[in-house]
Amino acid sequence: MADTTVLALPLISASQAQKHVTHNEALVALDLIVQLAVTSRTTTTPPGSPVIGDRYIVGASATDAWAGQDDMIAMFTGTVWQFTTPRLGWRAFVADEAGFAVYDGVAWVIPGKFMVQTETADYATVSANFIGNRMIEMDV
Repeated sequence: MADTTVLALPLISASQAQKHVTHNEALVALDLIVQLAVTSRTTTTPPGSPVIGDRYIVGASATDAWAGQDDMIAMFTGTVWQFTTPRLGWRAFVADEAGFAVYDGVAWVIPGKFMVQTETADYATVSANFIGNRMIEMDV
């Protein structure tokens, strides 16, 4: 089955039976990643009484149902945890930090301090200051 390029949503093929299944999978994926807000990005064990739609960024060295899912986005579907691999540049509001985190291709980082590849060095630290969503200053 083919997927879309950017969000990896499943595409319906012309001769496919049960097209509604593929369509519903795509809607669930959109529900998980669009306007992404998570409870925490440091929790390492699934909560005891999750509510349908609860989302977390799985913390490092996670255990139980989250074992091996570090930095993945976890959403509770009502019966199981569904995991999605973040992509470079995805942003999530993290409720317990009252701020945003951005996936830099390796880890979730706080905007303003992230690594970028440059032509003169393997990596450089970039520091940026924002007012709202407007960058007002940048240091390399």
